[in-house]
Amino acid sequence: MDIEEGIEKRELRTYMSRTLAIGDIHGCLHALDALLEFVELKADDTLITLGDYVDRGPDTNGVIEKLIELDRTHHLVALRGNHEIMMLRACEGKSNLRGWLSVGGDAVLQSYGLDPEQGTESLKLIPSAHWSFLKGKLLPYYETNTHFFVHANADPQLELFDQADYMLYWERFNYPVMHQSGKIMVCGHSSQKCGLPVNTQSAICIDTWACGTGWLTCLDVQAGILWQANQQGETRRLSLDDCP
Repeated sequence: MDIEEGIEKRELRTYMSRTLAIGDIHGCLHALDALLEFVELKADDTLITLGDYVDRGPDTNGVIEKLIELDRTHHLVALRGNHEIMMLRACEGKSNLRGWLSVGGDAVLQSYGLDPEQGTESLKLIPSAHWSFLKGKLLPYYETNTHFFVHANADPQLELFDQADYMLYWERFNYPVMHQSGKIMVCGHSSQKCGLPVNTQSAICIDTWACGTGWLTCLDVQAGILWQANQQGETRRLSLDDCP
Protein backbone atom coordinates (compact mmCIF):
# COMPACT_ATOMS: atom_id res chain seq x y z
CA MET A 1 0.00 0.00 0.00
CA ASP A 2 1.46 3.39 -0.97
CA ILE A 3 1.36 6.43 1.34
CA GLU A 4 -1.51 8.20 -0.45
CA GLU A 5 -3.69 5.09 -0.41
CA GLY A 6 -3.03 4.67 3.32
CA ILE A 7 -4.03 8.28 4.00
CA GLU A 8 -7.23 7.88 1.97
CA LYS A 9 -8.20 4.76 3.92
CA ARG A 10 -7.54 6.46 7.26
CA GLU A 11 -9.64 9.44 6.20
CA LEU A 12 -12.45 7.10 5.11
CA ARG A 13 -12.43 5.46 8.54
CA THR A 14 -12.39 8.89 10.18
CA TYR A 15 -15.48 10.09 8.33
CA MET A 16 -17.50 6.86 8.22
CA SER A 17 -20.89 7.15 9.85
CA ARG A 18 -21.00 5.60 13.29
CA THR A 19 -23.53 3.56 15.23
CA LEU A 20 -23.66 5.11 18.69
CA ALA A 21 -25.64 3.71 21.62
CA ILE A 22 -26.42 5.72 24.76
CA GLY A 23 -27.48 4.12 28.04
CA ASP A 24 -30.16 5.15 30.54
CA ILE A 25 -30.39 8.96 30.69
CA HIS A 26 -32.95 9.31 33.52
CA GLY A 27 -33.50 13.05 33.26
CA CYS A 28 -29.79 13.94 33.25
CA LEU A 29 -29.77 16.64 30.58
CA HIS A 30 -26.42 18.15 31.59
CA ALA A 31 -24.73 14.78 31.16
CA LEU A 32 -26.49 14.20 27.83
CA ASP A 33 -25.47 17.60 26.43
CA ALA A 34 -21.87 17.11 27.57
CA LEU A 35 -21.80 13.61 26.07
CA LEU A 36 -23.17 14.66 22.67
CA GLU A 37 -20.59 17.44 22.47
CA PHE A 38 -17.82 15.06 23.53
CA VAL A 39 -18.63 12.46 20.85
CA GLU A 40 -19.01 15.21 18.21
CA LEU A 41 -22.27 13.78 16.89
CA LYS A 42 -22.46 13.96 13.09
CA ALA A 43 -25.55 14.21 10.89
CA ASP A 44 -24.93 10.77 9.35
CA ASP A 45 -24.36 8.94 12.65
CA THR A 46 -27.05 6.55 13.86
CA LEU A 47 -27.82 7.39 17.49
CA ILE A 48 -29.57 4.64 19.47
CA THR A 49 -30.93 5.56 22.89
CA LEU A 50 -31.74 2.55 25.06
CA GLY A 51 -34.73 3.89 27.02
CA ASP A 52 -35.34 5.23 30.53
CA TYR A 53 -35.23 8.89 29.57
CA VAL A 54 -37.58 9.81 32.42
CA ASP A 55 -37.63 9.63 36.25
CA ARG A 56 -35.08 10.18 39.00
CA GLY A 57 -32.85 12.85 37.38
CA PRO A 58 -33.68 16.57 37.53
CA ASP A 59 -34.69 17.39 33.93
CA THR A 60 -36.89 14.85 32.16
CA ASN A 61 -38.58 17.81 30.46
CA GLY A 62 -35.30 18.93 28.90
CA VAL A 63 -34.22 15.39 27.99
CA ILE A 64 -37.41 14.64 26.05
CA GLU A 65 -37.24 18.03 24.34
CA LYS A 66 -33.64 17.25 23.33
CA LEU A 67 -34.61 13.84 21.95
CA ILE A 68 -37.45 15.37 19.93
CA GLU A 69 -34.93 17.82 18.47
CA LEU A 70 -32.47 15.01 17.66
CA ASP A 71 -35.28 13.08 15.99
CA ARG A 72 -35.76 16.04 13.64
CA THR A 73 -32.10 16.70 12.90
CA HIS A 74 -30.37 13.31 13.11
CA HIS A 75 -31.01 9.60 12.67
CA LEU A 76 -32.34 8.83 16.14
CA VAL A 77 -33.48 5.34 17.09
CA ALA A 78 -35.20 5.68 20.47
CA LEU A 79 -36.04 2.51 22.38
CA ARG A 80 -38.67 2.13 25.09
CA GLY A 81 -37.65 1.53 28.69
CA ASN A 82 -39.64 0.32 31.68
CA HIS A 83 -39.75 3.83 33.14
CA GLU A 84 -41.52 5.16 30.05
CA ILE A 85 -44.01 2.31 30.44
CA MET A 86 -44.64 3.28 34.07
CA MET A 87 -45.05 6.96 33.17
CA LEU A 88 -47.64 6.13 30.51
CA ARG A 89 -49.49 3.79 32.89
CA ALA A 90 -49.59 6.55 35.51
CA CYS A 91 -52.27 8.23 33.40
CA GLU A 92 -54.59 5.27 33.96
CA GLY A 93 -55.35 5.83 37.64
CA LYS A 94 -54.21 6.71 41.14
CA SER A 95 -52.69 3.33 41.94
CA ASN A 96 -50.40 3.40 38.90
CA LEU A 97 -49.62 7.05 39.58
CA ARG A 98 -48.50 6.30 43.15
CA GLY A 99 -46.29 3.47 41.93
CA TRP A 100 -44.68 5.71 39.31
CA LEU A 101 -44.11 8.58 41.74
CA SER A 102 -42.34 6.19 44.11
CA VAL A 103 -39.68 5.29 41.50
CA GLY A 104 -38.80 8.80 40.40
CA GLY A 105 -41.93 10.14 38.74
CA ASP A 106 -42.06 13.00 41.24
CA ALA A 107 -38.85 14.37 39.70
CA VAL A 108 -40.51 14.28 36.27
CA LEU A 109 -43.43 16.43 37.38
CA GLN A 110 -41.11 18.85 39.15
CA SER A 111 -39.09 19.25 35.94
CA TYR A 112 -42.29 20.53 34.29
CA GLY A 113 -43.04 22.82 37.22
CA LEU A 114 -45.96 20.60 38.29
CA ASP A 115 -47.08 19.46 41.75
CA PRO A 116 -47.12 15.68 42.31
CA GLU A 117 -49.92 16.24 44.84
CA GLN A 118 -52.27 17.23 42.00
CA GLY A 119 -52.51 13.59 40.93
CA THR A 120 -53.34 12.54 37.39
CA GLU A 121 -54.54 16.08 36.58
CA SER A 122 -50.92 17.24 36.60
CA LEU A 123 -50.06 14.77 33.82
CA LYS A 124 -52.47 16.56 31.48
CA LEU A 125 -50.24 19.65 31.65
CA ILE A 126 -47.21 17.89 30.17
CA PRO A 127 -46.79 19.08 26.53
CA SER A 128 -48.67 16.97 24.00
CA ALA A 129 -45.53 16.70 21.85
CA HIS A 130 -43.80 14.95 24.75
CA TRP A 131 -46.65 12.47 25.15
CA SER A 132 -46.64 11.86 21.38
CA PHE A 133 -42.93 11.07 21.51
CA LEU A 134 -43.36 8.64 24.41
CA LYS A 135 -46.40 6.94 22.89
CA GLY A 136 -45.53 6.87 19.21
CA LYS A 137 -41.77 7.08 18.64
CA LEU A 138 -40.28 4.45 20.94
CA LEU A 139 -39.30 1.00 19.64
CA PRO A 140 -39.00 -2.33 21.50
CA TYR A 141 -35.65 -3.23 19.90
CA TYR A 142 -33.31 -2.43 17.02
CA GLU A 143 -30.71 -4.49 15.20
CA THR A 144 -27.81 -4.08 12.80
CA ASN A 145 -25.78 -6.73 10.96
CA THR A 146 -23.64 -7.41 14.02
CA HIS A 147 -25.51 -6.17 17.12
CA PHE A 148 -29.00 -5.83 18.52
CA PHE A 149 -30.19 -3.25 21.02
CA VAL A 150 -32.77 -3.63 23.79
CA HIS A 151 -33.53 -1.77 26.98
CA ALA A 152 -33.16 -4.62 29.47
CA ASN A 153 -32.46 -8.11 28.12
CA ALA A 154 -33.44 -10.80 25.62
CA ASP A 155 -33.96 -14.55 25.73
CA PRO A 156 -31.01 -15.92 23.71
CA GLN A 157 -33.17 -18.75 22.35
CA LEU A 158 -35.88 -16.55 20.84
CA GLU A 159 -36.03 -14.24 17.84
CA LEU A 160 -36.34 -10.58 18.79
CA PHE A 161 -39.90 -10.35 17.51
CA ASP A 162 -40.85 -13.25 19.83
CA GLN A 163 -39.42 -11.70 23.01
CA ALA A 164 -41.75 -11.23 25.98
CA ASP A 165 -42.20 -7.70 27.28
CA TYR A 166 -40.78 -8.62 30.68
CA MET A 167 -37.51 -9.64 29.00
CA LEU A 168 -37.23 -6.52 26.84
CA TYR A 169 -38.13 -4.03 29.57
CA TRP A 170 -37.75 -5.53 33.04
CA GLU A 171 -35.33 -8.49 33.20
CA ARG A 172 -32.01 -7.76 34.87
CA PHE A 173 -28.68 -8.27 33.11
CA ASN A 174 -27.68 -11.87 33.88
CA TYR A 175 -24.56 -12.42 31.77
CA PRO A 176 -26.44 -14.13 28.93
CA VAL A 177 -24.92 -16.51 26.44
CA MET A 178 -24.65 -15.50 22.80
CA HIS A 179 -27.99 -14.89 21.15
CA GLN A 180 -29.06 -17.46 18.55
CA SER A 181 -28.60 -14.82 15.84
CA GLY A 182 -24.89 -14.62 16.62
CA LYS A 183 -25.31 -10.88 17.23
CA ILE A 184 -24.00 -9.10 20.32
CA MET A 185 -26.62 -7.62 22.63
CA VAL A 186 -26.29 -3.99 23.78
CA CYS A 187 -28.56 -3.06 26.68
CA GLY A 188 -29.11 -0.76 29.64
CA HIS A 189 -31.50 -1.08 32.61
CA SER A 190 -29.15 -2.80 35.09
CA SER A 191 -27.17 0.07 36.56
CA GLN A 192 -23.46 -0.55 36.98
CA LYS A 193 -22.71 1.61 39.99
CA CYS A 194 -18.96 1.25 39.49
CA GLY A 195 -19.38 3.54 36.46
CA LEU A 196 -18.03 1.00 33.97
CA PRO A 197 -20.07 -0.96 31.43
CA VAL A 198 -20.04 -4.76 31.52
CA ASN A 199 -18.68 -6.57 28.46
CA THR A 200 -19.15 -10.34 28.29
CA GLN A 201 -18.29 -10.63 24.57
CA SER A 202 -21.88 -11.79 23.93
CA ALA A 203 -23.54 -8.81 25.65
CA ILE A 204 -22.66 -5.26 26.70
CA CYS A 205 -24.56 -3.36 29.41
CA ILE A 206 -24.01 0.42 29.25
CA ASP A 207 -26.25 1.68 32.07
CA THR A 208 -23.60 3.28 34.26
CA TRP A 209 -25.82 5.11 36.79
CA ALA A 210 -25.97 8.59 35.30
CA CYS A 211 -28.70 9.59 37.76
CA GLY A 212 -26.56 8.55 40.71
CA THR A 213 -22.86 9.25 41.10
CA GLY A 214 -21.90 7.45 37.90
CA TRP A 215 -21.70 8.35 34.21
CA LEU A 216 -23.81 8.50 31.08
CA THR A 217 -22.18 6.20 28.54
CA CYS A 218 -22.06 6.24 24.75
CA LEU A 219 -20.70 3.20 22.89
CA ASP A 220 -19.28 3.45 19.37
CA VAL A 221 -20.37 -0.02 18.34
CA GLN A 222 -17.94 -0.55 15.47
CA ALA A 223 -14.87 0.94 17.12
CA GLY A 224 -15.43 -0.37 20.65
CA ILE A 225 -14.86 3.12 22.05
CA LEU A 226 -16.74 4.38 25.10
CA TRP A 227 -17.40 8.04 25.82
CA GLN A 228 -18.74 9.07 29.22
CA ALA A 229 -20.01 12.29 30.76
CA ASN A 230 -21.61 13.12 34.11
CA GLN A 231 -23.92 15.80 35.47
CA GLN A 232 -20.92 17.95 36.43
CA GLY A 233 -19.85 18.08 32.77
CA GLU A 234 -16.78 15.91 33.31
CA THR A 235 -15.88 13.56 30.46
CA ARG A 236 -13.66 10.57 29.88
CA ARG A 237 -12.93 8.13 27.05
CA LEU A 238 -12.40 4.41 27.47
CA SER A 239 -12.23 1.22 25.48
CA LEU A 240 -14.41 -1.85 25.81
CA ASP A 241 -11.21 -3.64 26.75
CA ASP A 242 -11.15 -1.52 29.95
CA CYS A 243 -14.45 -3.00 31.10
CA PRO A 244 -14.90 -6.03 33.39
